[in-house]
Amino acid sequence: MSDIASAAIPIDVLKPLQPQVTNASGRNEADTRAKIGKTASDFEAQFLSVMLGQMFDGVETTTFGGGAGEAAFKSFMTDAMARSMAKHGGVGLSKSLTAEMLKMQGLHA
Repeated sequence: MSDIASAAIPIDVLKPLQPQVTNASGRNEADTRAKIGKTASDFEAQFLSVMLGQMFDGVETTTFGGGAGEAAFKSFMTDAMARSMAKHGGVGLSKSLTAEMLKMQGLHA
């Protein structure tokens, strides 16, 4: 790195550098936990989307006027509802999945 490039990188001298904690596979533990949490939450949202889709499958509704347009976008609505449910706690599936995946990686919940 040239002297100009190294001088352009801002360094916060008042904030000490945090050591990188790695797990057994050599990956950053915080990154691993974040990825596991996101994966578990995404899985719960997908699970809820499928359940909501099955629940609304036999329901004939005209929420937005009916027709082919509403039928075409019904899956988008159930997916959005499922993501919102998972974001706000869901049914607890994400928490259980996170704990199990952390255990598989040799990390504590």
